[in-house]
Amino acid sequence: MLDIGSPAPDFTLPRDGGGEVTLSAAQPKPVVLYFYPKDDTPGCTKEAIAFTGLAAKFEAAGAMIIGISKDTVAKHDKFIAKHDLGIALVSDAESDTCERYGTWVEKNMYGKKYMGIERATFLIGGDGKIAQIWRKVKVPGHAEAVLEAVRAL
Repeated sequence: MLDIGSPAPDFTLPRDGGGEVTLSAAQPKPVVLYFYPKDDTPGCTKEAIAFTGLAAKFEAAGAMIIGISKDTVAKHDKFIAKHDLGIALVSDAESDTCERYGTWVEKNMYGKKYMGIERATFLIGGDGKIAQIWRKVKVPGHAEAVLEAVRAL
């Protein structure tokens, strides 16, 4: 399990619109890395819209926002177009990065157990270390709380 102060596991993953995102390439910028279960579902849509609405403020604070799920790049592109999103979305189709961040977990819905992504956010400082962690995120007010944490770095 990752803790505050731990080096953030690096990754290179395909992103929306083509190309790739490598976490370490963002340094020395802080990175908001948020894990979410699935494109175009109610909570995930609200979260992406909230981060998009504050994207200019995150940018002004020097931070980059990266959303990560198992959805394909093609699904990310449709999700972005449908909701006019302004943040980078990367595809972790094999869930390797999710596993390294401890967000690929067993879930339980109506008595049925399955593996899925836990909604979580990691604030990674410009030094590549984890500055803050939010687990089992509740969407309302979350993007604002993360922005305040970025500003406090």
